[in-house]
Amino acid sequence: MVKKEQISLRIPKETKEKLEKLAEATGRDRTFLATEALDQYCDTQAWQIEAIKEGIRDIENGNYIEHEELKKEWILKRENYLGRVSEA
Repeated sequence: MVKKEQISLRIPKETKEKLEKLAEATGRDRTFLATEALDQYCDTQAWQIEAIKEGIRDIENGNYIEHEELKKEWILKRENYLGRVSEA
């Protein structure tokens, strides 16, 4: 069984009301819903932070493309695509 800890926080009245409505609509208690929300938030933030760190490592290792070079590639791809579409 997962050991549980108690925390206390202050939230806006509107947020509490939304949580209570959601609890009533889903048949879940507020603690369950708040825990789920915090878990999802923490997971998303951890993923985002790791993705940013990975991007920084890529840049430091020279694994990136300059904006102008990328722009030229996209323009060429678009022109090739439009040329094929107009020929069809």
